[in-house]
Amino acid sequence: MPNSGGAAPESSEDDLTPLLDAAVEALGGQTRPGQIAMAQAVAAALDDRVHLLVQAGTGTGKSLAYLVPALAHHKRVIVATATLALQRQLFASDLPRLAKAMTPLINREPAYALLKGRNNYVCLNKVEGGQADDGDQDVLFDPLAVGKLGAEVLRVRDWVEETETGDRDDLSPGVSDRAWAQVSVSARECLGSKCQYFEDCFAEQAKELARSADVVVTNHALLAIAAMDSDVQVLPEHDAVIVDEAHELVNRVTSAATGELTKSAVERAHHRADKFVKETTAANLAVATLDFTEALENSPEGRFARGLPEELGAALSALRDASRAALTDLAKNKGGDLDMDGARKQARAACEAVHQVAERILEGSDQDVVWLERTEFRGVKSSTVKIAPLGIESLLRFRMFARNPVVLTSATLKLGGDFTGVAASVGLNGGERIELDFVPEKPEELYDAAVKLLRDGDSDGEEFLDMVQNLPQHWRALDVGSPFDYPKQGILYVARHLDAPSRDGIRDDQLDLLADLMDNAGGRTLGLFSSMRGAQTAAEKLREKIDLPILCQGEDSLAELLRKFAEDPQTCLFGTLSLWQGVNVPGPSLQLVVIDRIPFPRPDDPVAAARTEAVGRSGGNGFMAVSASHAALLMAQGAGRLIRAIDDKGVVAVLDSRLATARYGGFLRSSMPPFWQTDDTDRVLKSLRAIDAMAKAAGQN
Repeated sequence: MPNSGGAAPESSEDDLTPLLDAAVEALGGQTRPGQIAMAQAVAAALDDRVHLLVQAGTGTGKSLAYLVPALAHHKRVIVATATLALQRQLFASDLPRLAKAMTPLINREPAYALLKGRNNYVCLNKVEGGQADDGDQDVLFDPLAVGKLGAEVLRVRDWVEETETGDRDDLSPGVSDRAWAQVSVSARECLGSKCQYFEDCFAEQAKELARSADVVVTNHALLAIAAMDSDVQVLPEHDAVIVDEAHELVNRVTSAATGELTKSAVERAHHRADKFVKETTAANLAVATLDFTEALENSPEGRFARGLPEELGAALSALRDASRAALTDLAKNKGGDLDMDGARKQARAACEAVHQVAERILEGSDQDVVWLERTEFRGVKSSTVKIAPLGIESLLRFRMFARNPVVLTSATLKLGGDFTGVAASVGLNGGERIELDFVPEKPEELYDAAVKLLRDGDSDGEEFLDMVQNLPQHWRALDVGSPFDYPKQGILYVARHLDAPSRDGIRDDQLDLLADLMDNAGGRTLGLFSSMRGAQTAAEKLREKIDLPILCQGEDSLAELLRKFAEDPQTCLFGTLSLWQGVNVPGPSLQLVVIDRIPFPRPDDPVAAARTEAVGRSGGNGFMAVSASHAALLMAQGAGRLIRAIDDKGVVAVLDSRLATARYGGFLRSSMPPFWQTDDTDRVLKSLRAIDAMAKAAGQN
């Protein structure tokens, strides 16, 4: 295991012990060895300014283990999470109690703040009637005239009079995305200091609080934006970053770095710019919009591995030029009317988005993947051309890890029993380091220069990029385990006797086995499926086979489904990706987790396919680096739904025999919690009956 920074110093443990004791007392519970080890390692990483990867199993109390050293640190720390639930828990529950408990011990009151993207905060200028979105201009002026949408906007206007934060998540009950769009703006659309409400702006107030906080809680998306755009300071100056739920980081950054163009986005840019640009510019933009729409429908679905179709390339070129001309006109055409300035700002933002994506696609960089995707929602079909980075390793390496120490933590960071896969995916490459004589003060500038060389076609570009990729990045890794006794609390059962899954969906023999498992467990089942079709088919057919209540994702809100599932141990819940991660149902309601098949990426996934090919070209094993790693992460997360408390017991049943028979099966199994393993069906059914009987004897249905 690469560990270039050496072992974590032990001198900080004594200093942290009283802080941890106070923190645990404030939050309830008990101090655990893994928690102490993690807190010590985090403190050492912050002090030594090295990167740290920490795998902390369920029940470790990892949020407390990083919050305590972060609050005790004498400089600002950014804490980024992937889910809204954890963000709320940290800011509204954990941090207030921790700060109060730690104040007398560190002789100061640590400050904390919550920071989100600008469009998460209500815009006072919009609420007062400025910058209404296209087609909904009347809503803000006469909300009652526009039905449900108007009623939602009216409720937001009333809420603005009482809210202290303006944060959408503090509005209860919430409103639709369309309604929120009428009262919020993106960073590109914001009028900034020219706005008459600038002094009272909720987004600006949140940024100001963050500038003076010891710990700033944010999300992966804002962290990604900060890494991608060095021209805009979305985060306050800080000394360190802690990324919780770090197994999600690569996907979140990739998503943030993905651009797309649709018919509606291009039409919106044309509509917004029309009244502010020259007639010839507006006419050219209108023609380019029509040509792009037609080319979009005529182009084949899928990845453009060998370049753009001729018609689409020509349409994108015209669209790029027309949107650039519109931006030039918009820059010249300035007025003093605030409402018009707001509308002009919206037009510029829309044209900038179109221009940037069109130009990026036309550049044809080997570091990007371009494809066309067709979807259908409620009978309406749409086409989208998308562009995503082939990899985000260099971006993170030079935009995030080159500036400050970063702590990555999750219950699943070791894939195949090793940290190196996750480390490499974020740019912390293992193996031999090449020490350079010259290490720039701002490595991100060197990265920008290298990318420019590549894009300009300079013959030395690739060699230069290879060189800067070897800048030393010192990191440590630590697995603090879990307080759970997985071999005694859980069983991993693999249905070795079944044929490997086919592309035709779930088979009758799999359904028969699933029915037996659920029946012997007395319900208590979370079914994790690789596709929504599989979950729905299984739910429909098993409702006819067994007398157990079966819920399926999509039949109600996820929160409501989880509530019903947790309240009744006999109830079973089936679903897909949203249920593989984040579900926390301790106790007798969840004692059987069923995985229908190994969740490899779809064969037609353009980004996964391109990354697999790239690894192969460099001499690596593309399948293991991309598909198997993707599956290992989800298998670890899915299996992690089973044991959530110290007295939980149960079975993880995998209906895919490849987990036992394929060469990569060992890699996947070693990524999962260390349950006792078997392929003996009768033994597992007997164990499920025993677990069910114990739960019923304890009065848990």
